Amino acid sequence: MPAIDPNTHKGKTPSNGVLFTNLALFDGRDLTLQRHVNVLVLGDQIAAVDKGSPTPPDGVEILDCKGFTLMPGLIDAHWHTMFAAMPKQALQMADTGDIHLAAAHQAERTLMRGFTTVRDMGGPCFALKRAIDSGMVKGPRIFPSGAMLSQTAGHGDYRFAWELTDQPTRLSRSETLGASIIADGRADVLRAARQQLLQGASQIKVLASGGVASAYDPIDVLQFLPEELEAAVSVAADWGTYVAAHAYTSDAVRRCLKAGVRSIEHGQLADEETARMMADQGAFWSLQPFLPELSSLGPDKIPADSKMPEIWAGTNRAYELASTLDVSTGWGSDILFSAKAAERQGAYLVALKRWFTPAKALRQATSQNAALLGLSGKRSAYGHALGVIEENAFADLLLVAGDPTENLDLLADPDQSLALIMKGGRVVKNTLDLHKPMRVEGKRVERMATSANVGVLGE
Repeated sequence: MPAIDPNTHKGKTPSNGVLFTNLALFDGRDLTLQRHVNVLVLGDQIAAVDKGSPTPPDGVEILDCKGFTLMPGLIDAHWHTMFAAMPKQALQMADTGDIHLAAAHQAERTLMRGFTTVRDMGGPCFALKRAIDSGMVKGPRIFPSGAMLSQTAGHGDYRFAWELTDQPTRLSRSETLGASIIADGRADVLRAARQQLLQGASQIKVLASGGVASAYDPIDVLQFLPEELEAAVSVAADWGTYVAAHAYTSDAVRRCLKAGVRSIEHGQLADEETARMMADQGAFWSLQPFLPELSSLGPDKIPADSKMPEIWAGTNRAYELASTLDVSTGWGSDILFSAKAAERQGAYLVALKRWFTPAKALRQATSQNAALLGLSGKRSAYGHALGVIEENAFADLLLVAGDPTENLDLLADPDQSLALIMKGGRVVKNTLDLHKPMRVEGKRVERMATSANVGVLGE
């Protein structure tokens, strides 16, 4: 049977499918690797996961994985597709077209880091999502929130003081872009939430406490009245989906949970009682490893008036509570305004080894994040399972040169460690040379293949 040619399948779906053999399997759920397993991909789905030596259908190409680890594509559950890599000042001044073009470029880079799916937690990514889904642009699957719902003087109110006006119909730059939408009162919240769903939002994002990147609201400020939060939850429920809430403090988190919010974003300052409330209600705690060493500025360059040190201080306690109390925990990076930080997206996942084994961290970024995304129900544009390697799931696959369940650091260097990336059955990167295999030496991978044997997306 023919072997898969890395030059033939750059960004293409092999016409008759692929059988992955000679691999170690991390299926997204089981914390231990499975061996002596073969994975068959037909079309955009996984057709079979079998032990032994099955006879593949006629014409299926065989890929010898050289003993590398096959795992599901990574999921970032708190990503900002439009704003991850462009500086904040540029976003305030740039032409809208420039922003969308930069985001499309970054979407391709995101996919090439091994992230085949993201949950976008605020921004005008609807057009980019459609372009990716149609094959026009390369990038991950996107679960969009659309514009973040913010109250006046809330985390999403980025107006300058001179922009304040008695003309309520005048939109700010942030609203014009579709980054956030200011809604005060139940009627405004209903309208704003419905507008995002009209455009294709898979979930609604509300801003329920003070934030770090915003100018007017201290961290402890409560945002949106209970009845306003309940209005957003009611709209989402009518559409069969859910509300995710930016909330740092215990008071903000508890208000959100009482209103029916299903996903708490951040929550670094939540106390044990509040964490227990999340666990009891089955809400997801969408946490991010906010740490000084991951700051795009560096811990020594943080302004004296920054709100970030308070969040850094709460991160360790939040993860400990989530683990001890068995709260359903999602992982996200929440990278903003820095192309340098965006390229280190995998390092934000590697940071989880402070609190979890590498295998548990991988499970968060695959099947657990997929369960969080699954709260959107029929508002998801994707009809098959994500974050797992099992029959009928999407064939979103990574082949890692090494064992990430033991050495999570491999994912911080995707250019070196990811031998193959497949999204929906399409090979978008393949550095395997069947005659000159890659060789793993410690934490790095030595490429034995020449550039002529490297199939990379976009070539």
